[in-house]
Amino acid sequence: MIIHIVGGGPRELLPDLRFYDGEDVCWVGVDRGTMTLLEAGFRPVRAFGDFDSLPAEDVVKLQQAFPDLDVWPAEKDKTDMEIALDWAVEQTARCIRLFGATGGRLDHLFGNVELLLKYADRPIEIVDRQNVLTVHLPGTYTVMYDARYCYVSYIPVSETVAEFTLTGFKYPLTNCHISRGSTLCISNELIQSSGTFSFSEGILMMIRSSDSSCL
Repeated sequence: MIIHIVGGGPRELLPDLRFYDGEDVCWVGVDRGTMTLLEAGFRPVRAFGDFDSLPAEDVVKLQQAFPDLDVWPAEKDKTDMEIALDWAVEQTARCIRLFGATGGRLDHLFGNVELLLKYADRPIEIVDRQNVLTVHLPGTYTVMYDARYCYVSYIPVSETVAEFTLTGFKYPLTNCHISRGSTLCISNELIQSSGTFSFSEGILMMIRSSDSSCL
């Protein structure tokens, strides 16, 4: 099972959600993202949030569509996205993607990135129209070439990332130690059909990005 969670970020930053649909995909709405799904023709299996960002008439529509709508109070200790992600992790999905998690308010953006750090050992992605963001623990990983995302960047999240090695990239590295705050590994590119990255210590964020020259 794959779980796709759609938050209330700006709709213009969403990719074409139809590209990510499939028989084994479950869609989940978060606050205003629930209306985004319904209007796009998707039927969420769950909907979470306080729905305080929606006009009253839209809340009525949601309550009609979801008699058991999971409404939370506006004053709580978790964001709506965290509540939805906590639920998704309990379902033991093989992949979880967050849409509508970027753009708009920076506090929500950084909060959503922190959620990936909370579940760094789980296969979770943040996806928007231009980027795919993942967080990785020490190990060796394969990166396949994807024409939609020609740039690949690596950002240390921990104080240091030890023995960072890149193969198959335009700018390779071997056993490099990079510190938090470094921009050494921004905007690299695959030059083969696949490449690898590995490191022995720390936490690393990978961002695959596109621009007009990639398309």
